[in-house]
Amino acid sequence: MSSTTVTSASSRLRLPRWVAPAGVAALFALAYLAFRGTGTLPHDSEAAPFTAVTELREWIDDHRNDNPLFLYFLNYIRLFVGALYTSLQTVLVAMGWPGLIGVMGGLAWLAGGWRVALLAVAGFCSFGVLGLWESSVETLALVTAAVLLSLAIGVPLGIWAGMSARVRRAVTPVLDVMQIMPTFAYLAPLALFFHIGAPAGVIATMIYSIPPAIRITALAIEQVSPTAVEASASLGATRTQTLVKVYLPLARSTMALAVNQTIMMALSMVVIANLISAPGLGSDIIRGLSRAQVGIMLPAGVAIVIMAVVLDRMMVSVARRDPHSRIGRGNVAAAGALALAGPAAAAFVPRQWPEDLTVDVTRPVNEAVLWAETNWYAVTTFVKDTVTNYLLNPLETLFTTAPWWLVAAAVLVVAWRVSGARPALTALACLLAIALLGTWEHSMRTLTTVAVAVAATLAVGVLLGIAAARSGRFSAVQRPLLDAAQTMPAFVYLLPALALFGTTRFTAIFASIIYAVPPVVRLVEDGLRNVPASVIEAAASTGSTSGQILWKVQLPMARRAILLAANQGIVLTLAMVVVGGLVGAGALGYDVVLGFSQRPDFGMGFVAGVATVLLGVMLDRITQGADRRSLPRKRKVT
Repeated sequence: MSSTTVTSASSRLRLPRWVAPAGVAALFALAYLAFRGTGTLPHDSEAAPFTAVTELREWIDDHRNDNPLFLYFLNYIRLFVGALYTSLQTVLVAMGWPGLIGVMGGLAWLAGGWRVALLAVAGFCSFGVLGLWESSVETLALVTAAVLLSLAIGVPLGIWAGMSARVRRAVTPVLDVMQIMPTFAYLAPLALFFHIGAPAGVIATMIYSIPPAIRITALAIEQVSPTAVEASASLGATRTQTLVKVYLPLARSTMALAVNQTIMMALSMVVIANLISAPGLGSDIIRGLSRAQVGIMLPAGVAIVIMAVVLDRMMVSVARRDPHSRIGRGNVAAAGALALAGPAAAAFVPRQWPEDLTVDVTRPVNEAVLWAETNWYAVTTFVKDTVTNYLLNPLETLFTTAPWWLVAAAVLVVAWRVSGARPALTALACLLAIALLGTWEHSMRTLTTVAVAVAATLAVGVLLGIAAARSGRFSAVQRPLLDAAQTMPAFVYLLPALALFGTTRFTAIFASIIYAVPPVVRLVEDGLRNVPASVIEAAASTGSTSGQILWKVQLPMARRAILLAANQGIVLTLAMVVVGGLVGAGALGYDVVLGFSQRPDFGMGFVAGVATVLLGVMLDRITQGADRRSLPRKRKVT
């Protein structure tokens, strides 16, 4: 009797699950009201870390020609990469426009037949029609050099990692950091050690594009059937013979995908690499940004997308081809004729694309943008001002007026609750490092932009992912749009944002949403589709409605996929931080841009890039830890 009474009393005294978090939130709110405006660590453009890095830059510039590290190592790397780029560019330019179009058409015919060849010929002709032939050739040379170097390093490392678990464990954290790190963070150290120009642009592109080459190659080797490997070993084949005769042929299609993804990643860095004076189409987009003219940017953005689509279709055709099938003699003859016809025609026509065959779209595009700005001004201004005044400004005020120690404590508590002790300590260490670097205030402003962008990205991405998972027709219509969005370089997303909202923080958020939504949609759709059909049928048999099945069954069981989607949304939004700095976002992104454009501010730009990385690692570790946590258990009713 007494035990029953004690059990009933304890059940009545047990507080609801939300009480403890609400109490902690109330304590933080009271602490904020009590200490608001103290310990805020305002931004100081002359902070000691900024000055130290700038002085290091000056010392390196003064000793570039007498320091052994530069004389016998870094300078030789720069010279080798520069020679590779120059050689490729010289060959492409020497072929002339007919020769290059013919050779690309022939290669495309061998890769996927006449349809892919027609796409390649039309795509490369469009570069000349848009008046961007020379810039497109420079971009192709830069991407080719970066991809060759990425594959030369990434494929052997991927093979080694695929065959050795120890190597795989050692390489994985490095690749994680490389993929978490925003692209602009590569530029400061590269400008410091390799100066600026084509070699630094190639190296920056290579660093960004090498992780998929390693990861996908390792996956291809891991997926080779152990039975085939054992059969090869039983026949007396050496390790090298097994690699050449078994692993590589069976992993061929997946390794072709590694080449494809490496090319796509390299093309997405073309514009960003231009900030360290890399040649190519990126200069046209940066010029359009500086003049706020979408008409200058759009043709270059379209040219990059067309180049990506052509190269993507060629590599996909190679990956899908049966490794045992042979290319027909007719195809070889047609491809050879096309490849020879182009260089032959180059002997009779000018090597430069004729100006009579170009179309200037700058004025029509600028007029269309002006019309949109004029006619949609009321709507876009209302949306921009509403989000800025009622969401961005209050949140930024909260982050920038709260004491640094209170923000650090809040991050520690949230990370510990969501992801566990180790991710929480990592997040706290990143935040303390940001404070020590002197970038606290601007990091809090950047965190505001990222938080709003991620929230909007998840809202849009989850809704579209749910719609795609529940309707095959909607998914089929949406899929090519997502493919196109993921193919475009990041800077191209600034085109509609600038046209609609001008140079403001909201523009950066809008561009970040467009950039980050596609992978979120895919992950949410995949997570919902992978919920077992038997579970859904069991819920339906109990009389649950479609909405109840979604909220009570599918979304909880797809929790890991949704958390991974949130993680990817954060990472991709941070990748747009510096891009947003070019269109009015300010904070860390603007600091990085200022550091590249003005020599005295190099230290501030470099440290701001490091702070962006720390911010990304902090948020990434929290969401990754959340993905590994188990679902909360429901209490038993006694």
